[in-house]
Amino acid sequence: MEDFTPNHYERAFESWLIDNRIKYVLVDERKCAVYGRSKFKSFDFLLYPKNQQVIIAEVKGRLFKGTSFEKLTGFECWVTTEDIDGLIGWQDVFGSGHLAVFVFAYKMENIDIDFDGRSFYDFDSSRYVFFAVKLSDYRKFMKRRSPKWRTVTLPADKFRQCAIQMQALLI
Repeated sequence: MEDFTPNHYERAFESWLIDNRIKYVLVDERKCAVYGRSKFKSFDFLLYPKNQQVIIAEVKGRLFKGTSFEKLTGFECWVTTEDIDGLIGWQDVFGSGHLAVFVFAYKMENIDIDFDGRSFYDFDSSRYVFFAVKLSDYRKFMKRRSPKWRTVTLPADKFRQCAIQMQALLI
C-alpha cells in the first residue's frame, strides 16, 4: 500500500490548524474504505474546536487569480455531487453533534493582493486564505455547473453570504 500524502492545499490547511492549536484528525481516505464506509466519498479532516461541535471538513483547493478581496468576487467554489452526497452520508453517520463543511483553500496566484482586512496564511512559499461554507448552506443555494462532470457551485452573491473565514468559525 502506498503512502497517503495530502495535496498542498490540505498540507497548508493542516499547518494552519497546527499553528492555531486546533485539534484535528487527518483522514486517510484509504482506511475509510477498509472500515466499511466506502459507499460514501471520504472527507479530509475531523476538527475539534474548543467548546464547539466537531466539524467534518472536506477541503477543496482552488487558485485565486484576483488582486482584491474587497467584494469577494472571483472565488471558484464548485464541488462534485459526489462531494455533496459524501458529506451528507458522513453527517448522517456521525449525527447531530457534528457540522459538515466545505473548506475552500485558496492559493494566491498574485503576489500583491489587497486582502481587505482578511487574514491570510503563508505556507511553503505560497499564500493561502481559508473559507468555510456549511453543507446546509451550500445545499440550500447550489446551482448546477456541469451535468457532464456532475458539478455544482454557488452563485457569487450566495458565496459572499455563506463563506466564513476559518478564524471566525474555529477560533
